[in-house]
Amino acid sequence: MTRRNHAISLLQATQESETLSRLCGLATESAQRLKSIESLLPGYLRTAVHPGPIEGSVWCLLLDNNAAAAKIKQLLPSLLAHLRSKGWEVSAIRVKVQSSHMLA
Repeated sequence: MTRRNHAISLLQATQESETLSRLCGLATESAQRLKSIESLLPGYLRTAVHPGPIEGSVWCLLLDNNAAAAKIKQLLPSLLAHLRSKGWEVSAIRVKVQSSHMLA
């Protein structure tokens, strides 16, 4: 690791670090996946669903509350089918409820 005496932009740091570049790519892909399934979500749920981490072929959705998580769990088969039809290799979607202080 090279030590610097001057500030660099976040974009530059991301481009120069293999780890940061990979994480940035995964975060971007997660957001794209969520955008892809938005049309399948009822309107009242769209603000309660957030993109989560991608771990191999498993994608995680972060939900604001248990009610949203319960509804999303009912939609999982159609969400998986839609993602696969768009070319993403997703074997499962995990659903995780976030506490409200973590989302602020």
